[in-house]
Amino acid sequence: MLDEGRRRAARGTDVVVAFAECHKRPNTEAMLDGLEMIPRTEREYRGTVFPEMDLDAVLARAPQVALVDELPHTNIPGGRNAKRWEDIGELLSAGIDVVTTVNIQHLESLNDVVRKITGVPQRETVPDEIVRRADQIELVDLPAEALRRRMAHGNVYAPEKVDAALSHYFRVGNLTALRELALLWVAGRVDEALQRYRSEHRIGGVWETRERVVVALTGGPEGDTLIRRAARIADRSAGGDLLAVHIARSDGLADASPGALARQRELIESLGGSYHSVVGDHIPTALLDFARAENATQLVMGTSRRGQLMRFLTGPGTGEITTELSGDIDVHRVTHERSGRGRLLPTTASALPRTRRVAGPVAGFVLPVLLTTVLANTRGHLNLTSEALLFLLTVVGVACIGGVVSALLASVTASLLLNWYFIPPIGRFTIGEANNALALAIFAVVAVTVAAIVDRSLRLSRRAANATAEAETLSSLAGSILRGDQAVPALLERTRETFGLESAELVDQDTGMPPGSDGTAVVKVPVGHDNLLVLRGRTLAASERRVLTAFAAHVSAALERARLAEAAAEVEPVKAADRMRTALLAAVSHDLRTPLASTWAAVSSLRSTDVEFSDEDRDELLATAEESLDKLNRLVDNLLDMSRLQAGALTLHLQPTPLADVLAQVLDTLPETPVPVVPGALDGAAVVLADPPLLERVVANLVANAVRHTPDGMQVRLSASAHADRIELRVVDRGPGLPAEDRDRVFEPFQRLGDTDNTTGLGLGLALSRGLTEAMGGTLTPEDTPGGGLTMVLSLSAVAVEAPEEAART
Repeated sequence: MLDEGRRRAARGTDVVVAFAECHKRPNTEAMLDGLEMIPRTEREYRGTVFPEMDLDAVLARAPQVALVDELPHTNIPGGRNAKRWEDIGELLSAGIDVVTTVNIQHLESLNDVVRKITGVPQRETVPDEIVRRADQIELVDLPAEALRRRMAHGNVYAPEKVDAALSHYFRVGNLTALRELALLWVAGRVDEALQRYRSEHRIGGVWETRERVVVALTGGPEGDTLIRRAARIADRSAGGDLLAVHIARSDGLADASPGALARQRELIESLGGSYHSVVGDHIPTALLDFARAENATQLVMGTSRRGQLMRFLTGPGTGEITTELSGDIDVHRVTHERSGRGRLLPTTASALPRTRRVAGPVAGFVLPVLLTTVLANTRGHLNLTSEALLFLLTVVGVACIGGVVSALLASVTASLLLNWYFIPPIGRFTIGEANNALALAIFAVVAVTVAAIVDRSLRLSRRAANATAEAETLSSLAGSILRGDQAVPALLERTRETFGLESAELVDQDTGMPPGSDGTAVVKVPVGHDNLLVLRGRTLAASERRVLTAFAAHVSAALERARLAEAAAEVEPVKAADRMRTALLAAVSHDLRTPLASTWAAVSSLRSTDVEFSDEDRDELLATAEESLDKLNRLVDNLLDMSRLQAGALTLHLQPTPLADVLAQVLDTLPETPVPVVPGALDGAAVVLADPPLLERVVANLVANAVRHTPDGMQVRLSASAHADRIELRVVDRGPGLPAEDRDRVFEPFQRLGDTDNTTGLGLGLALSRGLTEAMGGTLTPEDTPGGGLTMVLSLSAVAVEAPEEAART
């Protein structure tokens, strides 16, 4: 805000600072230099004097621009307005432009959301509509870690408040969530501004919101264009999903290529989408059934590749029918370079399209009649053989149009017309010569034969297309298996969506069938020796059952792999125990032997009669023995507790435990070190559900680890804070920190992540601490300390504590 004021003042604009709260930050106060400041007024409230913006003085000064900080601020009683945004309204009404500031957590519409995220209620809010009225909204954005670094460097709070702020409100999770809220809120305002601009300039089109977008793929070259278009639609809405589907239908599409489908699958997956293959005879119905099953809101299709003549002859195509049947699903038909340049094969479940099935019988009657009319008017120019051949050609044409039924109708019609009008005696159905009767019979046989051959070729073509569709589906399934999508639930879901069914379940043959809906078709397929694949929905055709058998085989293989994986998983704990035993033996060779050797040496010296020890020497040897035995006792306790954790035999006594009491005990038993441990921001009312002795050991391990890695002269700080229904204890050190890739390894037993000091223990401290924490229902996670170092965050369930008055009433 101050930077904007300085920029405008440099351009000659009359700018004043009506109110700016710098919070004693030197860098912010320095930016006030050169700007005129309106003196503040003071108001007394409950015995305390508070500074406030002098609204009347700003109105009297009447600048062009006033800088007013903290838009949601609640005014001290005594002025004419309760809120600062109401003061700003008066300035705007007086013709004074205002530059102000507001944090995202103070917007009224987000108040409850912010409280859930941070656990802190915001009492000062401003209506969203007030902010929306601004001529310009500028988002001042900063990554969470960058803001935390500013705080660690003392640019925001005083040094003594930094640790408390970082461990409470200004945690990475809180800041990231608030940042996302700010970005989304401002993006929404940008969208509103764009809609107003389009309305004012009469620009058509719809701005897409969050959607679930399905793109239909045919395997043609236009697929890449459709996928990218659908991806842009999904990306424009936060959290939009992208799905691609290919309908493996009975008649296929021109130029469909398995290789092209494979490439398009890779493209859709690289864009974050998912690929699906569905079998369906009627393309629009199968496509819309899939879209509705996936709760899609938008469907992206390519425009037809058929030419205008083919569209005229065959009627509405897949795109038109899909649009008519889409209902509440928006259909996008995208143009591409192949529009109108391809050819379309038949598109229905029958061997012929509906238009040809209707046109065939009509042509079987009309065409012979028209030919008869033409030949009757040209009687005498052609002999009977030529006339019969023309009728035969007509029948063949009708067979090509309408198949065998239409050809039979045309053959009968042509035979009757040929006999009546052209075979002597003309005008009668009797035939005078045997040759003419033979010719008519041959004519009828040839016509029917040709029609049957045409119809058979169409049916064979359909069978070949069906085989291609089945092969495409099986190829898609095989690709899923090779990519590792072989989990049984995934295969069942793919089976359901591929055949367009309501459900697909795997049941034990001995337990019988699961209950189903009345009237729902049920298909059962054996899977191995002990299971059944039960499908509910529609009745499957024989060709689909063949494909389903292959799916069942894959499910059986997946089950077998799952059994083998389960068996391997059962062996893994044994292997882990062996590795643990080996590591333990390697560690014991040094870490247990060292205190034993020290103790043995001290005791042996004391029992020796060859040396005369002074009282001081004797005390020192006893102290050495005691220290070594204490170390040995801790190591054995850690080993026993780790063994109990791994065996699941650790006994817990969870109870409400004041965190302050545990920390006090840990600090009292902490040995003297050059690294002081400073408790700060410890909430005395924080009570957690824990086992007190175990919690004390966890905290002691964490503090000892932090002290060991913090350089001399630096501090280890402790702080506790409430977060929703959890209490978080943070142990903050200023050591070298920990790389992100080692944050899981640090909790493994018997390792020290490069520590060269092998005298500090077995490397069980953090492993045991996390195990004990998780046993108590908590979590232990490492975080970076702003400015360098590592912060261990111990999170446990909070226990609500009644107030004394409420407890007394109870």
